[in-house]
Amino acid sequence: MTTNLGADSEVGRLRTVMLHRPGPELKRLTPRNNDSLLFDGIPWVSRAQDEHDAFADALRSRDVEVLYLVDLLIETLAEPAARNQAITQVTGSLKLGDTLRTYLLSWLRQLGPDELAAAITAGVRNDEVRGGFGLVTSLLARDDFLVDPLPNLLFTRDSSVWLPDRVAVTSLAMPARSRETQLTELIYTHHPRFAGVERVHGWRAEHLEGGDVLLMAPGVIAVGAGERTTPAGVERFARRAFADNLAHTVLAVPIAHERATMHLDTVCTMVDVDAIVMYPNIADTLSAHAVTCRETHDDETLIELDVSGAEPFLVAAAKAMGIDTLRQIDTGLDPVTAEREQWDDGNNTLAIAPRVAVAYERNTETNDRLMEAGIDVVAISGSELGSGRGGPRCMSCPVSRDPL
Repeated sequence: MTTNLGADSEVGRLRTVMLHRPGPELKRLTPRNNDSLLFDGIPWVSRAQDEHDAFADALRSRDVEVLYLVDLLIETLAEPAARNQAITQVTGSLKLGDTLRTYLLSWLRQLGPDELAAAITAGVRNDEVRGGFGLVTSLLARDDFLVDPLPNLLFTRDSSVWLPDRVAVTSLAMPARSRETQLTELIYTHHPRFAGVERVHGWRAEHLEGGDVLLMAPGVIAVGAGERTTPAGVERFARRAFADNLAHTVLAVPIAHERATMHLDTVCTMVDVDAIVMYPNIADTLSAHAVTCRETHDDETLIELDVSGAEPFLVAAAKAMGIDTLRQIDTGLDPVTAEREQWDDGNNTLAIAPRVAVAYERNTETNDRLMEAGIDVVAISGSELGSGRGGPRCMSCPVSRDPL
């Protein structure tokens, strides 16, 4: 299937999406490491895989092409330059001492593309490397990780954001996730599917996560600033968006520094060109600063930004989008139900097209509200997939959408 790459909205007809099917990296989670690896519990992996397969099938049934991140990674690692870059990056940050690091480097170089992809995504334990014996190996426990697993690869939304004709490689804030964007950048740089695609931002830049970036309408981008995306990340992204004429307004949206609101898409997502499903407990307090540029330059460092005072988010968004009202569809029916369903990713929907959205089936009252508002809800199971705090939007990176 050949499609034009990029997106200018959250709701344009979805053509191609990148997912990551849960794999052996989730089997590395234990009660000792799940907190540091950002999971709230230990998922039942086979059930999570079944749920994810049903999610992918639901997308395919709507004529969406599904790409898998690990398949793309394996194909990328067949290219020598990509392979060398991946090995250098994964070993460069390790504090393992000279003996073990030298051996690990040699060991990784002997692996085929499939095995190398598995090692850098599922991690490498001390007892899985047959060599490099010395002081470090002797003092580490057998099941200590030399290379940490990446269980959050499941949430492909965060490590890149597709814009019109280009992709923003993001910069993830949490140490457990920092390597994810290196792999994403590797794929976009070396895989033939993405040959010639311009890349912006990058994993070395200020922190910016895809879950905080909402393409509200062509030319209008909302970016949350909270636990994961920093104000400096918002500014860097805004400057580039203006320099490349990708937006006329960036809405900078402060959100609470809490796990329940780690990203902007945990409290609101677009389900139609003029409708948003939103956590009502913060709807009256969520604000936004409209950021515009005084003059567009090719060099983002020369752009002068105009930053407005804070306005209610829904008001600021409607103004920027050029519509009278941004319709709000509430999560739940009352404050307690709203809080429960927000925690269970009731706001975290994936629009397949205007008025068609994928949502977790367990958020029954939110889904009822969506259907009453004319939204076709494609309900999927997520009892195990949600253990890492992410819904259908978090688990999907739209690569191609029809323009609005």
